[in-house]
Amino acid sequence: MTLHEQYLRWKETTHKKSVERFPERKPKFQTSSGIELPPIFLPAGLDTPDKHGLLDQQESDYMDKLGFPGEYPFTRGVQPTMYRGRFWTMRQYAGFSTAAESNKRYRYLLGAGQTGLSVAFDLPTQIGYDADDPMALGEVGKVGVSISSIEDMATLFDQIPLDKVSTSMTINAPAGVLLAMYIAVGKQQGVEPKALRGTIQNDILKEYIARGTYIYPPAPSMRLITDIFSFCAREVPNWNTISISGYHIREAGSTAAQEVAFTLANAIAYVEAALKAGLQVDDFAGQLSFFFNAHNNVLEEVAKFRAARRMWAKIMRERFKAQKPSSWQLRFHTQTAGSTLTAQQPENNVVRVTLQALAAVLGGTQSLHTNSMDEALWLPTEKSVRVALRTQQIIAYESGAADSIDPLAGSYLIEHLTDEIERLASEYIAHIDSLGGAMSGIEQGYQANEIQNAAYEAQMAIEHGEQVVVGVNQFQVKEEMTLERQVIDPAIEAEARARLAKLRETRDNAKIAELRTRLESAARGSENLMPLFVECVENKMTLGEVCNTLRGVWGEYVAPVF
Repeated sequence: MTLHEQYLRWKETTHKKSVERFPERKPKFQTSSGIELPPIFLPAGLDTPDKHGLLDQQESDYMDKLGFPGEYPFTRGVQPTMYRGRFWTMRQYAGFSTAAESNKRYRYLLGAGQTGLSVAFDLPTQIGYDADDPMALGEVGKVGVSISSIEDMATLFDQIPLDKVSTSMTINAPAGVLLAMYIAVGKQQGVEPKALRGTIQNDILKEYIARGTYIYPPAPSMRLITDIFSFCAREVPNWNTISISGYHIREAGSTAAQEVAFTLANAIAYVEAALKAGLQVDDFAGQLSFFFNAHNNVLEEVAKFRAARRMWAKIMRERFKAQKPSSWQLRFHTQTAGSTLTAQQPENNVVRVTLQALAAVLGGTQSLHTNSMDEALWLPTEKSVRVALRTQQIIAYESGAADSIDPLAGSYLIEHLTDEIERLASEYIAHIDSLGGAMSGIEQGYQANEIQNAAYEAQMAIEHGEQVVVGVNQFQVKEEMTLERQVIDPAIEAEARARLAKLRETRDNAKIAELRTRLESAARGSENLMPLFVECVENKMTLGEVCNTLRGVWGEYVAPVF
């Protein structure tokens, strides 16, 4: 078949089915000059019907490297219509102070046009401690919302129908417990688990590499992840069971190619762990999702996203022999780069975030969070969050970037960068394989060392003036900070302790003791822990009580010193 014939096949099958399901946003897409924009463009000279016979080499290369949107190898996007059918999910990562305060911010954002929620948890919650634990002292509600019990979770989503919103939760070591709370709150609202939509990050390997909010050693941590895979495949089929994160790897200082390589290497480890646990690849692969960073180099970032899609499709089809096209798709959320934001001239961050968000859209993201201009200084205010959300909306509704699928495809530079990132990332993955896989590489300090070297080189380039950061090492001004500041009331910690004391007094503590005994026994065995987590939180066992019970069985991970 010629490329033109392949295009006609795609248009009459894959594309047509998608348009019938999700009609395009406009009857006609065109520029201000009246120039019509078709869904996709093909290479000049290969898009006409006067070519006959078998694919020539140029056409063969096109089908191998690019293909069509919604089809293998998904370089041009995982959906056949991309944003012509519907925009990406616009999320703003939010959470601070108490569940009640964060709930107000969520309802404000939904009212402002946000289409999905993204929950930021405070540090004690992230590492499995209740707000009244001595380890939580001084940290409650500071960098996210404090969640210790199902009552907190119910308050967090008060007046927010969980069957109508998609919720992303940035939580890793205790992800199963927080998901259990979300499921339980859904039941309280009358929403069955099968109707819930969202994502838990649940990516513990990148915590060992780049972030540090781990609790347990690798083996039980991986068991928790595969328990979630198996449970959600049966009970919560619309939930993304993991968001395999390159974001924090990039924030720690990696290059774009390292971000892709180390993220996909971790993903390979998760798939292998699930297969070892007895799961079938096509039963869980469609619920895997990814989380990437977007930096300032717009063209490299676009190429990075395209290369990651193509690589994952090949890995799933060729390495793991997945049969379903949905198992080959790399679906990802993007967040703009916090590490690029500057405390100096913070208004400049609006421009940085706009460039980064545009790169994510041109690269085909499924959802997007745009950072606020003041995040290098403090938790963002409502005004700065609104500007960040409006940035997405202006790109969506005013820029025209969403009117054509994969609009930069065919650019000589974009295709070269895509190929080069794939080459470099593949070399890294091959080396990690030779070390025994991602977990073995982590134990040897390989990924962390590579990231540290890249971060050092980037910092030296800034300090020597080889890399310009506007307002930092060039174009400085003397300025007085006039931005409004978000302040967390320290009284919330005492209030949280009082709420927990009341919860512990009024619940059935005999039932709690029974559940803790059952949880200890289950942790020593091999049964799936998720149903028990749901039962525990429904009976008002707290996050810290669940996690401390597991600590008593599994111990805590201590990072090796290299």
